[in-house]
Amino acid sequence: MAEVAPKIEIKGIRDGLLITIGDGADWESVQAALIARIEAQADFFNGARVALDVGSRPLKAAQLGKLRDRLGDFGITLWAVTSDSPKTQQNARSLGLETQLTKPRPGRVVKPLDPHPEGEEALLVRRTLRSGMRVTFAGHVVVLGNVHPGAEIIAGGDIIVWGRLKGVAHAGANGNTQAVVCALDLSPTQLRIAGHIATAPPRKGKPVPEKASLKDGQVVAEPWSGK
Repeated sequence: MAEVAPKIEIKGIRDGLLITIGDGADWESVQAALIARIEAQADFFNGARVALDVGSRPLKAAQLGKLRDRLGDFGITLWAVTSDSPKTQQNARSLGLETQLTKPRPGRVVKPLDPHPEGEEALLVRRTLRSGMRVTFAGHVVVLGNVHPGAEIIAGGDIIVWGRLKGVAHAGANGNTQAVVCALDLSPTQLRIAGHIATAPPRKGKPVPEKASLKDGQVVAEPWSGK
């Protein structure tokens, strides 16, 4: 009988990233698949806070502890493990891990604005990013300042720069092709949306606010009017 490939889903939540693992595959295969995915997107996951939903799997404390240590090698903090298994919940709590995600206040109805929840969280950076500085975040990144050449922004969602963008910008780093990059002066050293790469042509005339997005598989910049 052929092995069942582990099903792993990753999305942004208020407290970081939620990794949901489907039932079926054995735990060793799940760990191997998860680590392989993290290694392929190391910059995206570096510094992330992760909650893990393991479904109904009954996991030992040693298994959870081993995975937590392995994630730590990549700069990832495992802070919660959710499961339908009472055994897994008990063992997670014994390691100091949360077993429930933060929920909205009673009576408050939260409706998604679009079908891309991974882009709903945002990081506000109130400073100019100079050469050698890097910002990595699972959701949107908003910079109130300039992004100098040699600086880099990697975002799972959109990148908004209220200033001059002259460094490297990678929006939709987790594969979100709907992500955009906006700036008052869009002149990046390199611009990426999902897996598509573009470089800005030489500036002609005065800079104007622009928005870059994917159209027909190409990164296209157009005036950013806010409409």
